[in-house]
Amino acid sequence: MHFSKAVVKYRIPILIIAVLLMIPSVLGMIGTRINYDMLDYLPDDMDTVIGQNELLEDFGKGAFSLIIVEDMPDRDVAALCDKIKEVDHVETVIWYSTLADISVPKELLPDKIYDEFNTDHSTMMAVFFDSATSADVTMDAIREIRSIAGRQCFVSGMSALVTDLKDLCEKEEPIYVGIAVLLATVAMLVFLDGWLVPFVFLASIGMMILLNLGTNYFFGEISYITKALSAVLQLAVTMDYSIFLWHSYNEQREKFGDPKEAMALAIKETLTSVVGSSITTVAGFAALCFMTFTLGRDLGLVMAKGVVFGVIGCVTVLPALILVLDKPLQATRHRSLIPDMKKFAGGVARVFPVFLVIFAILIPPALYGYNKTTDEVYYDMGQCLPDDMEYVIANSKLSEEFDIASTHMVLVNAKMPARDVRAMMDEMEQVDGVKYVLGLESVIGTRVPEEILPDSIRSILKSDRWELLLINSEYKVASDAVNQQITSLNSILKKYDSTGMLIGEAPCMKDMIDTTDRDFQVVNAVSIVAIFVIIALVEQSALLPFILIAVIELAIFINLGLPHYLGQSLPFIAPICISTIQLGATVDYAILMTTRYKAERIRGNSKHDSVVTALTASIPSIIVSGLGLFAATFGVAVYSDIDIISSMCMLMARGALVSMLCVIFLLPALLLLCDKPICATTIGMRHIGKGTKTTDNGNESRDTAKAEVQ
Repeated sequence: MHFSKAVVKYRIPILIIAVLLMIPSVLGMIGTRINYDMLDYLPDDMDTVIGQNELLEDFGKGAFSLIIVEDMPDRDVAALCDKIKEVDHVETVIWYSTLADISVPKELLPDKIYDEFNTDHSTMMAVFFDSATSADVTMDAIREIRSIAGRQCFVSGMSALVTDLKDLCEKEEPIYVGIAVLLATVAMLVFLDGWLVPFVFLASIGMMILLNLGTNYFFGEISYITKALSAVLQLAVTMDYSIFLWHSYNEQREKFGDPKEAMALAIKETLTSVVGSSITTVAGFAALCFMTFTLGRDLGLVMAKGVVFGVIGCVTVLPALILVLDKPLQATRHRSLIPDMKKFAGGVARVFPVFLVIFAILIPPALYGYNKTTDEVYYDMGQCLPDDMEYVIANSKLSEEFDIASTHMVLVNAKMPARDVRAMMDEMEQVDGVKYVLGLESVIGTRVPEEILPDSIRSILKSDRWELLLINSEYKVASDAVNQQITSLNSILKKYDSTGMLIGEAPCMKDMIDTTDRDFQVVNAVSIVAIFVIIALVEQSALLPFILIAVIELAIFINLGLPHYLGQSLPFIAPICISTIQLGATVDYAILMTTRYKAERIRGNSKHDSVVTALTASIPSIIVSGLGLFAATFGVAVYSDIDIISSMCMLMARGALVSMLCVIFLLPALLLLCDKPICATTIGMRHIGKGTKTTDNGNESRDTAKAEVQ
């Protein structure tokens, strides 16, 4: 109570401090770097990551792109090569002229060298940068190359994807927040009991969102997914806390009249309830930190921090705002549009066996769809972009003109004999889908000694420690075919050089697939166990956690199963994140209803009356919360052109509705069915049901129940 009274007493200083904190928060938000490269979150001990670091350290080569030039004379292409070489952070440009312009008679060079770089209408060049794939300077270089080359030039590669993704995100992200705020405001105006109160909520939540985004500065950088979703999710998830405080304040105000006294009691009540409720949400987000693919940790930490800030804001900034604006808030109150739910609740309880049957019927198709959806996810980040993006067009050109869908790189020991390198390259070229293997041996052929090559040429493909080979593949990144190909290539490589490394976008993607498959199982298990323990402690029950998690897990299975039946493929990260987010964010609906059911049962009410009362009291809060989450995310899902953002928001929006419906219809049925074992396994309820008599309609006698309490 001391804390509550202090908040009321120092409400003006609290608001002043909150406003002042917005200044460093905005600066911190601006200063936080955004990472757009998914491959950057792979574990550091993987060969693909180690190899990429070796390439940068030993050759000075980081990012890699293939550039296609259409309908341009060789003379102009050579001039373009020279211009591209002058671009900051371009380390090497490999074109036919690069390899042919050596002190060797042209006729001694293998014929396929020309064919590898040229078709009837197009020519291709490979560009290495001296900076990492997602470095800001690399993206600047990509933009400059595009401006130099004009419309006849198409730049592919991971850096081009990252550049387009960044440009699109920076254009769309401010609109995400605007859409979420607008639709959440509409939802609150419709379902709350005041015209001004939604804007007060948004002011308080907005401050906490800025504080959360600003403190991300201490992480150094966050992913673009985290940046795009964190504000929307924090708004949606923490809106519940504000609604709870407002309702509690109005109840206390009607009892005591004095706004300050009412608010002190409301803060005390809210603090106890919201802290307990928020723990499950924090646990859901924190479970993401157990992913070895560290994007999960990135999103999990930011969102868990956002929920904590949301709770702090709810019991400090929001009460201060409400007290300062009490008169206009009371003057603009209106009757809630949500009708009394007692008759509806009674109807649900009366036909509860029907919902038990529905529960049983839904499990097999939901579980089947869920498993199929998780098997049908895609990993190619290029699929996240609209078809008219420059990267997507470049990849299409590369596939159409040169039959190349991906490029791998091989690092082999520089001391390996040339004949062994040639033998290895010949074997690799026999692997299904390999278009060709380009290395120093393929450039000089068998008739030219390596010693006569100028250092400027030799250094492109060979260092003191490593020799670099390029493998062009007909198979798309992240496809089953390319993953099998990588396995075969790795097997050949290790036969000749146990220290050799296969790197590039496709090998990294394969590692990411293997990593996230394990992560999916781990994160699900951690989130379920953590939330199970929390519910068991909160409800002091051995059985209730099973019931509550069963209801929400069914909602998750339905939500994630629907894409399979609708013929949709999700980005790989969506099921991993959504399963934990939906569990953590919506299990509160079930806890709210169950807590009230327990209270009514302990008071001596029959199981039927307890469930009806709990359902009647809970439905308005569940509807407002569920529709608030739906409103904040659905608009973003419809608007976004980035599929990974659109898919995750659509899953969250639909998940909120499905969880809401499951809690309203299925949870009461399970509570009625399992009432006796619930009472037997819950502290404070074990005396209920001993010696109770049951009426014809399945309800315990009220007199018996009251006697038990006494």
